[in-house]
Amino acid sequence: MCAEAAQPGAVLPNQPEASKTDPGDSIVGSLSEPRLVYFSSATENTARFVKRLGVPAQRIPLRPKDGFLSVDYDYILVVPTYGGGNLGGAVPKQVIKFLNNETNRNHCKGVISAGNTNFGKAYCIAGDIVSKKVGVPHLYKFELLGTPEDVSRVQEGLKRFWSTI
Repeated sequence: MCAEAAQPGAVLPNQPEASKTDPGDSIVGSLSEPRLVYFSSATENTARFVKRLGVPAQRIPLRPKDGFLSVDYDYILVVPTYGGGNLGGAVPKQVIKFLNNETNRNHCKGVISAGNTNFGKAYCIAGDIVSKKVGVPHLYKFELLGTPEDVSRVQEGLKRFWSTI
């Protein structure tokens, strides 16, 4: 996992802070093992990658009617890059809303991003943006669904990184 340094930054723009918690949202796992929070669109690419990692994870809801995810534990965020190569709109709005909740933002310890190399300079830019805004390291970049090698690298990197926080 790459360990790019990130500079602390401001809160992601244009989203109100939310505090609604769904009592049904819980995560299985101990504090000593890595935990993920992720967003995946209807294509499920990011969800499939996260599932292959085999670590406890919770999904940021796709639709507003699905409620709001609020977490009270440290986690690593997995985020896809939107925007088709444009820098604007690269971070999904649902992720912005999730991170504009101060508690959610404060528990984020790192970010992993998905992207498409066809996006050129904007490849995995959502991870760069979140890393800078939240002040956490951008740990790894993978394309689309990720390869078996990406899965292995992330699994090992998560264990190493989690032992340092």
